[in-house]
Amino acid sequence: MMEAITYRPIGIIHSPFKEPKGTPIQPRAAHGVRGTVEVFPEYAAGLEDLEDFSHVILLYHFHLVKGAKLKVKPFMDQQEHGVFATRASSRPNPIGLSILRLERVEGNILYVCNIDIVDGTPLLDVKPYVPEFDIHPVERVGWLEKNVHKLPSARDDGRFVH
Repeated sequence: MMEAITYRPIGIIHSPFKEPKGTPIQPRAAHGVRGTVEVFPEYAAGLEDLEDFSHVILLYHFHLVKGAKLKVKPFMDQQEHGVFATRASSRPNPIGLSILRLERVEGNILYVCNIDIVDGTPLLDVKPYVPEFDIHPVERVGWLEKNVHKLPSARDDGRFVH
């Protein structure tokens, strides 16, 4: 068995969403919603040159999930699927990923738009979004093919929290 891996938060994410229930489930469904990402002062030097990017990838810890499940019923479907075929938060390693518009950087604070993250979520990492690296042509999107149209109105209903 491999050794456990331990991460420490490098910051905290602030948004208007005070609980999972009602939070948009993807940035595209949170159009225009603004928030901030507070990077702890000891990591602020790592933000140098980030303001030159229009979008950032945030990796964060789903700190409110109630435990891991290998089969989940995702928000946009009534059928269970393997957790790795979903973006559900109830995962063996509850790590979230969001690509957000970066409006500006002021000191250790990132001002972001289209945020789909609950207020107080621990930040694990920040990476620049680069379309040439991150956009890939796709041929299929699995079970979401018949459900992706639900995204604009899909909201967290609290099913994966304590």
